[in-house]
Amino acid sequence: MTSIRLVDVSIRDGNQSLWGATGLNTPQCLQIAPVMNRVGFRAIDFIASTHMGVAVKYYREDPWERIRLMRRAVPDTPLQFIGTGFRFISWETLDPEVMRLVYRCLVRNGVSRFIVLDPMHDLDAMLATARIIREEGGDEIVGALTYTLSDAHDDAFYAALAADLARSPNLDRIYVKDPAGLLAADRARTLIPAIQAAKGRLPLELHSHCTIGLAPYVYTVAADLGVDVLHVGVGPLGGGTSLPSAAQTVANLRELGHSVEVDDQALQRMSDYLERLARAEGLPFGQAREFDARFFHHQVAGGVMTTTRRQLDEVKLGHLMPRVMIEVDRVRAELGYPIMVTPFPQIVCTQAMFNVMGEERYATVPDQVIRYVLGRFGRPARPVDADVIDRILARPRADEIRREPPPPSLAELRRRFPPNLSDEEFLLRATMPGDQVDAVRAAGPARRHYNPDARPVIKLVSELARRAEMSRVVVEKPGFRLELSSASAPRARTFESAATRQTSEPVPAHRSD
Repeated sequence: MTSIRLVDVSIRDGNQSLWGATGLNTPQCLQIAPVMNRVGFRAIDFIASTHMGVAVKYYREDPWERIRLMRRAVPDTPLQFIGTGFRFISWETLDPEVMRLVYRCLVRNGVSRFIVLDPMHDLDAMLATARIIREEGGDEIVGALTYTLSDAHDDAFYAALAADLARSPNLDRIYVKDPAGLLAADRARTLIPAIQAAKGRLPLELHSHCTIGLAPYVYTVAADLGVDVLHVGVGPLGGGTSLPSAAQTVANLRELGHSVEVDDQALQRMSDYLERLARAEGLPFGQAREFDARFFHHQVAGGVMTTTRRQLDEVKLGHLMPRVMIEVDRVRAELGYPIMVTPFPQIVCTQAMFNVMGEERYATVPDQVIRYVLGRFGRPARPVDADVIDRILARPRADEIRREPPPPSLAELRRRFPPNLSDEEFLLRATMPGDQVDAVRAAGPARRHYNPDARPVIKLVSELARRAEMSRVVVEKPGFRLELSSASAPRARTFESAATRQTSEPVPAHRSD
């Protein structure tokens, strides 16, 4: 039987799948970090460029600072970054030398493990990215085989890609990435041996979501077939549209005779903390999902599903979600069945939303859909529908995008900003709105501590502070007394300052408070 290691995805992919990528800020991560370091994870799936943008936009936090602080708090566990092609935070393709600077900064700030993923399985792009990461100091580089269902993506396709990746000296491991949770046990029993036979020296990992309930059992099948690293979520950040629960995965594997190298007590403490945090912040728990055959058609992964629902709710159109998902099927087919991994599910779902909300399909077409049809993202598995091509490329905006210059070089980008910026701040300003980066700088260093059990008291204090008619409030219970006086009292001013620090982060729209 196999000795199994776990990669924890709670902070990055679990958060993205269940909490819209906005559920965890820096102090919330740091509070549990020392416990995570003791669990014995093979790595922590910690951050992506999307999450770096979320830190800036929603929390006014410096994502580079978050990486540095987390690195110090988990010195024994590698932090993982996942990227998709030559892209960082924005949707735009960047010059290779700009991406080289991105990877240099990630390594310098504390990331040591990198997932190399190309949404079109462009081998040349994957190998070029791996080479840059290695040259910039990446310790462990993992090539992604992104799983999807189509006539083109059979076992032989993935075996051939694994063989090509195995010939690169810059890749250390391979993983099967199943973002929509479509890998069934029967397919795993043919796919995994085919990849194992082709991958040569590279160990194999599995990353599969629970979106339609298949992944927990598939993980036991994968372990029997020799996969020795499985990706899991902890506590409320496992299950649902996230990845299998760490606790249940450990129990299942041990029941079947495998050994799992984790500290059970530390894993339970991490789970307890995340449960308290979820309750304090009004965030959902991952729940067991029923089998839903529609996912074999639209193939939308958990994170994008959650984000799409949140975007519709924000404009009071949440009731359109079922129609949008039906439209996703149609749009994906018309666009040549792209693999539904970033950025393609975002592109397909956005177009589907416009089609449903508008009076006519393709009356509104985002720039990224135009770029996709123009081939800027590579070649899909099937040709794009000819009528859709005509509708999209007939609009004046398509001509403007055709004439777009290539992405600016690193030197050209540098000239747009003051010369005294750090590399890290330069990269944020080159890819995000300037006012958002200004807000990060004005906010100062991130807080270091978070106590979910104190959240109700902090919320009470914040609400009371907004009521000008109250001059004095006393809360008492045995062994505890809290007195709030009007702002004219020095003691009250001191307390109000502390309360403001505790509640200063912006609250995303989906939060209950």
